[in-house]
Amino acid sequence: MSKPHRRVRWLPSQWPADAAGRRNMALLVQLRWIAVAGQVATILITHFLMGIRLPLGTMLVVPSIAIFMNIGSLMILRRRTDIAHAELFLALLFDVLALTTQLYLSGGATNPFISLYLVQVALGAVLLHRWSVWGIVAVSSACAAMLAFVHRPLVVSGALEGHLFDLHIVGTWICLTMIAVLLVLFVTPVSRNIQERESHLARLRQQAAEEEHIVRMGLLASGAAHELGTPLAQVAVLLGDWRHMPQIRRDAALLEEVEEMEAAVMRCKAILSGVLLSAGEARGEAPQVTPVRDFIEAIAERWRAANPGAGLRCDFGPHDYPRIVADPVIRQALTNLLDNAREAGATCINMMVGRDREWLHIAVRDNGPGFSPDMLADVGKPYRSSKGRQGGGLGLFLVFNVARKLGGRIDASNGADGGAMVQLRLPLSKVALEDEEGDGDVG
Repeated sequence: MSKPHRRVRWLPSQWPADAAGRRNMALLVQLRWIAVAGQVATILITHFLMGIRLPLGTMLVVPSIAIFMNIGSLMILRRRTDIAHAELFLALLFDVLALTTQLYLSGGATNPFISLYLVQVALGAVLLHRWSVWGIVAVSSACAAMLAFVHRPLVVSGALEGHLFDLHIVGTWICLTMIAVLLVLFVTPVSRNIQERESHLARLRQQAAEEEHIVRMGLLASGAAHELGTPLAQVAVLLGDWRHMPQIRRDAALLEEVEEMEAAVMRCKAILSGVLLSAGEARGEAPQVTPVRDFIEAIAERWRAANPGAGLRCDFGPHDYPRIVADPVIRQALTNLLDNAREAGATCINMMVGRDREWLHIAVRDNGPGFSPDMLADVGKPYRSSKGRQGGGLGLFLVFNVARKLGGRIDASNGADGGAMVQLRLPLSKVALEDEEGDGDVG
């Protein structure tokens, strides 16, 4: 039975890497809160302390509308993982019109705070597409031109009467300082959000290229397996005929060699069947279900048989392990890790298994030379090999892609006392049939 759907409420630290629109809308909301506070403070100071009569009721309506706008934006942000470009454009357009209304009620173009239009244009240049930016520029310019002719004039009386120009100079300085501070505070994180989105898109493009590479390798391996199947079958038939030839049956040495050749052919056929199975073919049989311990020990036993003399030890933490689906790709991934350790010159390999509530941890540690700094920086990329062999580096590349397909991850490091360690983490929700409570980790 599927679990009931639950609406997720995202915290800022949990936003997806590509939700740059959402982060940018959150910054606009913060900027609007500052604008509301600044407008209310400026209106009250100007009206009550400086003695410049303003239409208080009308001017306070604009920040009230902005407050409701912010509340609505926050409600949308709690339920959405990203914000459309058109929504950012409308948000900036609202701020331009709100500023225009306040300027109209407080002197129009003679108000030094008219330069705040530049903040909206700068944000639009960073956030919006080209046509949208020019839309903000056109609306801001039209509003500024209108305010030169249509506005409510300021009425200055008392001690400030006759000092309107001095007030304009002071206001211009305050406005320019505000613009500089706001641009630093908000354009910088907006640019960072855009850079993170571009980096995320670059990672997606690289992942797509790697997956295409994997598909091509799978097709090549599958084709080679099919092509090799026919001559291997012919060799198996010939060896079967040789076994029954009188001259070979009378010679014990020849008969033993034929039997060894038959065993080698059978092993080649088993390897080709595994290649086809990993490539997605020949999967008519039901998937095998086995306990984790049995699965790992079977891999180790098979690898020891193929690599006589290599030292391999399996360590299991004191945990209860669930049953898993013995996917051949996991088996092949672990075999690749063991093969890489042996080919790197390790004489002692330790495969450590542990688990916690969410993850199955399988680490392969060896006493070889370890990874070089350059190799650690490029680990998991195709054709990055520490063995200096042409065409090498595909083993770890395949392991990384297996982990990624299953929702897991790979960590590669060097041990404090030498040697390399590669840790495979697989989500129990993807590989286990039952998930008993467990704790602990690979030491």
